[in-house]
Amino acid sequence: MLPPTLLALCLAAATPALAVKVGGFEDGGNTLVSGLMMFLGNDEKVYILDKAEGNDAQVAGHSAWASVWDIATRKAEVMDVSSNTFCSSGFHLPNGSYTTFGGNGCPAWDAEYQDFDGSKSIRILNPCKNTDNFADPSCQWFDDASVLAMKKARWYSTAEALADGTIVLLGGFSTGGYINRNYPNTDPDSGGGSQNTYEFFPARDVDPPKVNFLLKTSGLNAYVHAFLMPSGKMFLQANYSSTLWDPETNAETALPDMPGNIVRVYPASGATAMLPLTPKNNYTPTIIFCAWGDFSYPRIDTWNYPATRDCQRITPEPTDGSAPAYTKDDDLIEGRSMGQFIILPDGKLLVVNGALNGTAGYAQRTYTITSFADMPYGESLANGHVGTPAIYDPNAPAGQRWSNDGFDTSPIARMYHSSAMLLPDGSVLIAGSNPNVDVNKTTLYPTEYRAEVFYPPYFSATVRPAPSGIPSKLTYGGDPFDITIPASSYSGSANDAADNTVVAVMRGGFTTHAMNMGQRFLQLNNTYTVNQDGSIVLHCSQMPPIPEIFQPGPAWIYVTVKGIPSNGSYVIVGSGKIEAQTKLPVGGLPQSVRLDSVAGTAGTSSTGGNTGNSNDGSTKSSSMSTGTIVGAVVGAVAGLALLGALVGLCLARRNKAAAARETGAAGGYQMSAAGPGTLAASTVPYANARESDSSAFVPLNHETAWNASTSSLDRPYRDDGEGGRGSYDPYGNHHGTGLPQGARPY
Repeated sequence: MLPPTLLALCLAAATPALAVKVGGFEDGGNTLVSGLMMFLGNDEKVYILDKAEGNDAQVAGHSAWASVWDIATRKAEVMDVSSNTFCSSGFHLPNGSYTTFGGNGCPAWDAEYQDFDGSKSIRILNPCKNTDNFADPSCQWFDDASVLAMKKARWYSTAEALADGTIVLLGGFSTGGYINRNYPNTDPDSGGGSQNTYEFFPARDVDPPKVNFLLKTSGLNAYVHAFLMPSGKMFLQANYSSTLWDPETNAETALPDMPGNIVRVYPASGATAMLPLTPKNNYTPTIIFCAWGDFSYPRIDTWNYPATRDCQRITPEPTDGSAPAYTKDDDLIEGRSMGQFIILPDGKLLVVNGALNGTAGYAQRTYTITSFADMPYGESLANGHVGTPAIYDPNAPAGQRWSNDGFDTSPIARMYHSSAMLLPDGSVLIAGSNPNVDVNKTTLYPTEYRAEVFYPPYFSATVRPAPSGIPSKLTYGGDPFDITIPASSYSGSANDAADNTVVAVMRGGFTTHAMNMGQRFLQLNNTYTVNQDGSIVLHCSQMPPIPEIFQPGPAWIYVTVKGIPSNGSYVIVGSGKIEAQTKLPVGGLPQSVRLDSVAGTAGTSSTGGNTGNSNDGSTKSSSMSTGTIVGAVVGAVAGLALLGALVGLCLARRNKAAAARETGAAGGYQMSAAGPGTLAASTVPYANARESDSSAFVPLNHETAWNASTSSLDRPYRDDGEGGRGSYDPYGNHHGTGLPQGARPY
């Protein structure tokens, strides 16, 4: 602790909180590659992936399609990836690493961009910090399909984890286009470009089974919406069908169809998220869907079809004995194709990006327009960008849940291949947009490299909570822990502040195509003690002993007082390994203690608010933000502590690598009997991959790697012929938008 005289001197010299435009956007710098995919790696870095294309930014002698964006400086640096990440899926691992799966598989080797076929690729990244050596292999993407690959080619697949951290890889395209059903489609299992199977990572020693739900939803099941439920089953939604699916047995329980036969999956991309899990709703998952529309009629160019404003909720596993059913929710303020939900620390949902009309994808001609020169919006299949965000309050009365009052409208169109991600300080990074086959800087909706940072309404606060005692690890059940909120973090009655404080564990997930795979918000149960000095001690339960509702891995703890959140603090939930998670008895909480005469002191100082959080012993926790509303003295003190912790982490990593070299640690991954490119089910593939030197990896050898399909993408992707219904259709009336034979929409 600083001596009182030094503390007073520092406070006198502290700068006021930096002003931001509440409800507005700030320049986020240049991402160098277009933000097709993103994830938050730690409190310093956001990782960005593009498809392999002709970006000006260069790495290793070719155009880059990956970068890492620094939160503090808003500057990006290129990274090298070997295979084409075009429309991959992705998910976190329990130790905090991230994986991406699949991508484009044509051709097997592209000499122009120097990218390998990515359709079976499994790429792993260990997020690093500024004090790490980013040139070291432990901070770079591992991408070598001769060592690590999926059993099936997957493009536009879905990733969702089980309760032990195993990742399920579901569906996708085997070859690709606008929809994964070719014409004629007499048999959905063999007549299209769809991948109707699923598999696991780490791999299991079985051939990937087919999924009946994927056969039923043939043609409109790319990027299936998938959410693990408390039972261990997954709620799946695609086309206009829904089901509860057990990935362990491959059994299904049909659920009601989407009302109005509205399609919400790519290319009819709608905004989708799991609503916050709270003690009040008994941690029962409810999913919300908003926008797109009927994909059957009329057969017109997509940009002439307005996105619906319709929103629906469903609770797939209700606990009150009722049957699962969709219920009508408040309509969006405006139709929004390709809109994306970002859950905020105050429990509300922000929707950003998208267009008034049309769908995801791009093409150079349609049924009605046979010349690219006549396409009205370049290659984009959507038009009318929606630049004004909106906020949805799930707890507001019906009819009052949506608002965009006071929000600015961004001038940057965020169309197909846009993305967004919550940052540790509660702002939202928005990037990407590229409805083009390759880089195009002059078309109406160009390849976009400009990033923006949006500031939700809670940035109007001059003081943000500065909690201390936040742990670096959480268990499923177990003994409670205490978090202390100083009196300087709030104003008004201490009892009122304590009654209106929420401790939330959040995960932004892996974002692409208007969805965030793995995004969650879970409120911890807590009581409190109000002290005479105005501080509030929160007595917090650990995670509910239900890993199915919040899978093990990296997350952020936010403490929100009267609607104003602290900075997020990095935490690992669970054991950090792919294994059955220990479920401990839930420790009891003491009764709350109130004091009527105590109040907070925020607003009595002229130094502005601070957002520094104190985290107990974590080398990964966050006490940093984008630089807004941060007191100078708190930032400096926290920065010194963080620097010391990170030096220790780097030394430990180097020592571990050196010890591995001295003992002759095995290079590469243990392979299973299932054949090349798969992992033994008992291995934890990332345990050594990201914390060892390059000798841990076998040399890249694409001559002996898998040889994925190189079939032409120049095929029709539609649901029937021009003359009528024609081929197999599990729904019996689904005609589609009908792009012409020879069209190349992606």
